[in-house]
Amino acid sequence: MSGNGTAAAAAEGNGPKMRVIRVGTRKSQLARIQTDSVVAMLKALYPGLQFEIVAMSTTGDKILDTALSKIGEKSLFTKELEHALEKNEVDLVVHSLKDLPTVLPPGFTIGAICKRENPYDAVVFHPKFVGKTLETLPEKSVVGTSSLRRAAQLQRKFPHLEFRSIRGNLNTRLRKLDELQEFSAIILAAAGLQRMGWQHRVGQILHPEECMYAVGQGALGVEVRAKDQDMLDLVGVLHDPETLLRCIAERAFLRHLEGGCSVPVAVHTAMKDGQLYLTGGVWSLDGSDSMQETMQATIHITAQHEDGPEDDPQLVGITARNIPREAQLAAENLGISLASLLLNKGAKNILDVARQLNDAH
Repeated sequence: MSGNGTAAAAAEGNGPKMRVIRVGTRKSQLARIQTDSVVAMLKALYPGLQFEIVAMSTTGDKILDTALSKIGEKSLFTKELEHALEKNEVDLVVHSLKDLPTVLPPGFTIGAICKRENPYDAVVFHPKFVGKTLETLPEKSVVGTSSLRRAAQLQRKFPHLEFRSIRGNLNTRLRKLDELQEFSAIILAAAGLQRMGWQHRVGQILHPEECMYAVGQGALGVEVRAKDQDMLDLVGVLHDPETLLRCIAERAFLRHLEGGCSVPVAVHTAMKDGQLYLTGGVWSLDGSDSMQETMQATIHITAQHEDGPEDDPQLVGITARNIPREAQLAAENLGISLASLLLNKGAKNILDVARQLNDAH
């Protein structure tokens, strides 16, 4: 970070009195916990600044009787927050990165991607099935998930189970599991359960061979106005280089496939010995048809700051001036190359059919 922005200068005590930084968030308990964690990191970096949290409801929070994949809106959990950012009512917004579309509306950018927590999915069982796994649940047991990606992969792996949509925030879904006798288990992101302090409810962690995760899952993204250099400087120090590069590759893969929450697309990434590995897959809605491949690229991530023009070119909606551009481009190219490979092998047909079937139901 250059440290020459007015916010940073004021925080270091060598500028005018700092205005309060207003941080937008969804109203759910998990969203508040995630936002509080980002604000705590910023306070530790900038003890001279004050932060005010502004909570609001989004479209996705209000429409609870429809599966996410049916609503057909790419910015379900972000639009209202972006309106507030656009109108200068907030200065930055904290999101679960997986909620942020790979193409952001003009005028916005992801100014920071924080260190990723556990990206895997977790199974929470009804109290009467504690100690079971998905494999050992009784025939025709109903498993709740709001995600086509999870349902498609798990139907293929566990054909004896039935998968049904379950909506609501984490608290609501857990209450439905425990109180309604409808579900034997539900699938949730492990990171959300960890952040809520509910690790004790996790009965099984799903590894990539059982269920690959959503693009960006487990990471938090900080969205700011694209031309607000002050805020870009302020939040840019939160970028975790490895998480950033993994998520650039994942988002580039999804964008090139033209996937979204209305089709089953999943990924797995890892960084090892200067190599970035990306596995990506697409599935039919029932999981019967699928295609996945793995590719790797050499990545050099020695931290650096690049002084460039104020309107930095974004990659998949992300601005990261303190991470080498070459490394970011290599990660983006890896995602595009893997998507191209799958498309050349016929993935478009699987996705088109999945999209049509989802729209028809």
